[in-house]
Amino acid sequence: MYKEMKVYLLLSAVLLAFVAAGCSGSGKSDIKTEDPDKAFEIAMANYNKKDYVQAIEDFSLIKVKFSGTNISDKAQYFLGMSYLRQTEYILAAYEFEYLLKNYGTGKYATDGRFQLAMCYYGMSPKWALDQMYTHQAITEFKNFLELFPTDKNAPDAEAKIKELRNKLALKELKSAELYTTMDDYKAATLYYDNIVNEYFDTDYADDALYGKIQTLILRKRFAEALKEIERFESKFAGSILLVKVNSLKSTINK
Repeated sequence: MYKEMKVYLLLSAVLLAFVAAGCSGSGKSDIKTEDPDKAFEIAMANYNKKDYVQAIEDFSLIKVKFSGTNISDKAQYFLGMSYLRQTEYILAAYEFEYLLKNYGTGKYATDGRFQLAMCYYGMSPKWALDQMYTHQAITEFKNFLELFPTDKNAPDAEAKIKELRNKLALKELKSAELYTTMDDYKAATLYYDNIVNEYFDTDYADDALYGKIQTLILRKRFAEALKEIERFESKFAGSILLVKVNSLKSTINK
């Protein structure tokens, strides 16, 4: 899946680059100098003014004209950042991938890897839609944390992973609830169980275990339900759902 997404990203980025080139305002860079440092100053001036369209033109020119110079890696980084500021996430991701591939040991590689994850985070849709980019964002944040666990952006990466995992858990929970309303309690139990096992660290784990207990009781699998009630009491002693779980326990023991 990871390799397929990279191919899709490359093709999408190339297509969008052609479209962007055709739709850009002037299609011209401000840069006329042959001095790479001065060229970078011009591009950064536009970036700092939040004129990201012009900054993209400038950094794109630098990428080609001043390849292999002392400004190549930082120009590449800010090209990605310009696209990111424009919320053109696919093009931004492509440029950060390029940065990591060609300047993987440079000073911008660490932040570039974090920003790559932020591109996929930006593409992560609402819970009801396909979550391909959500999964990819989690993968990229984990890659970042594995390589740079003490970086300044590490706490933010951890928070983003939790947020995204909550979204995935919510999607599973809604599916479980749908099957419950359809009286397909076996399917609902499977979805609830998946949340408990795969998303045990999310905000919806206690909801899922409570739902699983309910569906087990509806399926008259009382022994399993009692076992899951014990599990709930052990894992979620502080949950607001504990009162409801105890009520279900009383029902079984009558």
